[in-house]
Amino acid sequence: MAMTAGGAALARATAIVATLVLLSGCGGLFGGGGPEDVPLDSFSAEQLYNRAEFLLDEDAPDEAATMFGEVERLYPYSEWAKRALVMQAYSYHLDRDFESARGAAQRYLVTYPADEDAAWAQYLLALSYYDQIDDVGRDQGLTFLALQELRTVIETYPDSEYAQSAILKFDLAFDHLAAKEMEVGRYYLKRGNYIAAINRFRVVVENFQTTSQTPEALHRLVEAYLSLGLPAEAQTAGAILGHNFQSTDWYQDSYALLTGRGLRPDATGDGWLAAVWRQTIRGEWL
Repeated sequence: MAMTAGGAALARATAIVATLVLLSGCGGLFGGGGPEDVPLDSFSAEQLYNRAEFLLDEDAPDEAATMFGEVERLYPYSEWAKRALVMQAYSYHLDRDFESARGAAQRYLVTYPADEDAAWAQYLLALSYYDQIDDVGRDQGLTFLALQELRTVIETYPDSEYAQSAILKFDLAFDHLAAKEMEVGRYYLKRGNYIAAINRFRVVVENFQTTSQTPEALHRLVEAYLSLGLPAEAQTAGAILGHNFQSTDWYQDSYALLTGRGLRPDATGDGWLAAVWRQTIRGEWL
């Protein structure tokens, strides 16, 4: 007779309880110590795996990661070992041991590239970089690595449950890079190093045009070019800003700056901003 869903759940719960009872007296990783210690290899892969899950539920991800590792060590070719490896990566990530999480996720992808949990392992690999991006002042190497691994999730596993989250995080990480350029550009602008500032804002306009940083970058270009006495470039930056972001405060500020000097937002000249303007008109801007 087929087991009902309720019966299956009860059986599973019973197995876990029995496992925990068996393991509760073990020393070493299980605590206790003394002559009553039982070797780990006395327990089945399922029993060790259940213990690891219990530790995870008890908010002990570091111990859970160790226990999942024991499943893989003692039963390396079992289905339990395969699942334990990705769970170990997840446990390490919860413990914010990002390097170990990355190592476990990479091993999973190398060993089980076609498995159903490969998308999750790749996502955990991406998160091991992404979750270390905490402010724009840090080295951007982690951001580039996060973007690379998030792109792999998006392109390799587009139908997975992790794809949408990866897209969102990719956009945020991309914006993060643009924010770093803006931070440096504002630093140079404040100190009157207009050429260096323009170079930074140009990077945002040309390479990060889909981010939230672009309107400010265009406004700062208006400021910098006016400060250098280059009205044509300032007008062109203002024209691009008005064409794409007319409803923003940045455009209102740029418009006030230009009109205050008898100028108007207008694409003139043949510089790099004029080329951007032509692309905008042709619909190639976004």
